[in-house]
Amino acid sequence: TGLRLAVARELLLAALEELSQEQLKRFRHKLRDVGPDGRSIPWGRLERADAVDLAEQLTQFYGPEPALEVARKTLKRADARDVAAQLQEQRLRRLGLGSVALLSVSEYKKKYREHVLQLHARVKERNARSVKITKRFTKLLIAPESAAPEEEALGPAEEPEPGRARRSDTHTFNRLFRGDEEGRQPLTVVLQGPAGIGKTMAAKKILYDWAAGKLYQGQVDFAFFMPCGELLERPGTRSLADLILDQCPDRGAPVPQMLAQPQRLLFILDGADELPALEGPEAEPCTDPFEAASGARVLGGLLSKALLPTALLLVTTRAAASGRLQGRLGSPQCAEVRGFSDKDKKKYFYKFFQDERRAERAYRFVKENETLFALCFVPFVCWIVCTVLRQQLELGRDLSRTSKTTTSVYLLFIASVLSSAPVADGPRVQGDLRNLCRLAREGVLGRRAQFAEKQLEQLELRGSRVQTLFLSKKELPGVLETEVTYQFIDQSFQEFLAALSYLLEDEGVPRTAAGGVGTLLRGDSQPHSHLVLTTRFLFGLLSAERMRDIERHFGCVVSERVKQEALRWVQGQGQGCPGVAPEVTEGTKGLEDTEEPEEEEEEGEEPNYPLELLYCLYETQEDAFVRQALCRLPELALQGVRFCRMDVAVLSYCVRCCPAGQALRLISCRLVTAQEKKKKSLGKRLQASLGGSSSRGTTKQLPASLLHPLFQAMTDQLCRLTSLTLSHCKVPDAVCRDLSEALKAAPALTELGLLHNRLSEAGLRMLSEGLAWPQCRVQTVRVQLPSSQHGLQYLVGMLRQSPALTTLDLSGCQLPAPMVTYLCAILQHQGCGLQTLSLTSVELSEQSLQELQAVKRVKPDLVIAHPALDGHPEPPKEHISTF
Repeated sequence: TGLRLAVARELLLAALEELSQEQLKRFRHKLRDVGPDGRSIPWGRLERADAVDLAEQLTQFYGPEPALEVARKTLKRADARDVAAQLQEQRLRRLGLGSVALLSVSEYKKKYREHVLQLHARVKERNARSVKITKRFTKLLIAPESAAPEEEALGPAEEPEPGRARRSDTHTFNRLFRGDEEGRQPLTVVLQGPAGIGKTMAAKKILYDWAAGKLYQGQVDFAFFMPCGELLERPGTRSLADLILDQCPDRGAPVPQMLAQPQRLLFILDGADELPALEGPEAEPCTDPFEAASGARVLGGLLSKALLPTALLLVTTRAAASGRLQGRLGSPQCAEVRGFSDKDKKKYFYKFFQDERRAERAYRFVKENETLFALCFVPFVCWIVCTVLRQQLELGRDLSRTSKTTTSVYLLFIASVLSSAPVADGPRVQGDLRNLCRLAREGVLGRRAQFAEKQLEQLELRGSRVQTLFLSKKELPGVLETEVTYQFIDQSFQEFLAALSYLLEDEGVPRTAAGGVGTLLRGDSQPHSHLVLTTRFLFGLLSAERMRDIERHFGCVVSERVKQEALRWVQGQGQGCPGVAPEVTEGTKGLEDTEEPEEEEEEGEEPNYPLELLYCLYETQEDAFVRQALCRLPELALQGVRFCRMDVAVLSYCVRCCPAGQALRLISCRLVTAQEKKKKSLGKRLQASLGGSSSRGTTKQLPASLLHPLFQAMTDQLCRLTSLTLSHCKVPDAVCRDLSEALKAAPALTELGLLHNRLSEAGLRMLSEGLAWPQCRVQTVRVQLPSSQHGLQYLVGMLRQSPALTTLDLSGCQLPAPMVTYLCAILQHQGCGLQTLSLTSVELSEQSLQELQAVKRVKPDLVIAHPALDGHPEPPKEHISTF
């Protein structure tokens, strides 16, 4: 303030006037040395300055309190220690202890830790209630060194494997920056996970535990929390040094000394997926911590290591965006935040209710609802469920409506807000919610999460019940005064309300500036679009049941136009939509190309766009709509997907609803979880347990495969999937066993392709049993194996009893002479109804060709496709001998 500036000038002048001319000269020369922030007053301003000029120069250049500290230290170096002590005494008397700035780093560490502990001891709940972080934080499951980011999922996720995921205790957090086998310590760790999973809370708990002395001791001197979304929306430019100073308890922090040892600093970049891709002059990375630049440049410089390359970074990001960040991060160590375990869900309920009787009642209700309980692995969803249940219990009611999707749970929360409002306030709350949805939509389309008070005033939301419930207030230090902004209680909730806004549009009313639903869907043409989650929510709101809920709670008629527009959008994706798997030329590839390299399991940066469409359809939970949407997508081709259990749940639901003539191709997909890969091969276990006996009774006792829900869906009487192809996949025995069971009962499956896959002998044996089942309807089987496999004998053997099979394509397989002899014997069996056998690209010996010719003479209606047989019913001997 002006007062402190005047006092500082007065104290400086009094001290300098105590100096002799020789001491004043030495003082001027010593001021040429580097100052506290790496800068010193130019000599031209000092050379002829008297005491009055020096006091003015010092306060203008350094600011009032830093100037006093610079003068004190310079006086000591100029051999005027008595004057320095006198200045310090007067300074403490006039300005108090808080003015003693620029403590040494070692002195400041304790002060800063205490400040962080105090600042982050309590966290605001999403309804603005403040709670202790130690009381409310419930441990999350974190899987260190996750092989690759999973697709962001809405709905029940797989229960994390205990051997892989660890609860987020101090030991787990300390492991994040642990060195690898070769002793190399990661400088960047990425915590990734879907919206609402608890990444921000985990990051804040890490900061709090560091300040409490539990984490990174002897490794990190200072840790700083950088909320990316908030910093990106601050106007003007600031340096990294400024951002650090903002987090310190006073303006006298020794920032230059802190930055002099960057390897001792930890920066927590929360929400790095919000960082935009910079272009033009802004794309030049920020490399100087004292350079004032835009928030995007400063944060981008930290992220890319152009700025403080040896500092430690902890980055949180939504899983769907982590692939896009990979190019900016280099080689980070990844960890996946996977939400609550079943045990921790229960702990959260008890911490939330703080009343054992009510907590037990609420938890028991949710536990009995399998789908709702599964959804509670996401902390934000868990909070919404608890909030709704608390309101219901306080009113003496029970939660009668349950949900399968996140959309349903979020809508339930909105309904509880509306129903809990007094009847007289109902219309006002409805109107406020409409305006809030409009604000959310404008923010989502404009990639904006912070809203000024003026925007709330324009929509008459400031001070309303809706603002209190759905928006959290943020106070940011401004140039002249504190700037107040608002943001939604959770980013995913902003996206939900944005989706809801499209269903609250009145027919005939002119579109808002944000545009209609077509703007959203056309804008979501790229997998990395920031509109992905909003699009999923939109589809979730389009089911007939959800639309009725909206009409009841908002007192409006929801237009069918939105639903029809969404339907046309999905159907339009069948023609050249981005990301659709390209056709693989089956059967014409050389055998040298059929091996599936290990590296192909690595997921690329782009999410799988056809899978994202299926997520949208899953969110509707309306079978008729899904079936109608899939009519224009006759083939579902998913390529390079590392299936998680949620992906399989989504695919299974859509397959169960698929219309007649639908085909499904899985190309280069991973069909096992990380845990299953570590287990002993089921084939070996099968061989050990079966010996020479039939496997029919024992395979059912083996664990279900990752694709078990998909194969169950194929047996649903409503499922009309006609063709299934697994191409370039490593098909484990568990998948073969479950597929075999599905082949026995699938009502519409007539074609099965197993192309360029690795299948064990046990796997082929189980598949053959399914194909030979009396109720199996498969008519065409295509098998291409990368090498000679003894298990083919089971596939050939089933031909004598397979009721429906008419076409067998073994093109590309290696068939030794004894196998061809066995094949020919089976083909002549009276129970074999095969009509077409394709052996294209199969090398056959002269003896094998003769045996096949003999089969054709016995069964003239059987078509055997092979270059040496086509068009030559009985080739001349010289031709046969030269083959």
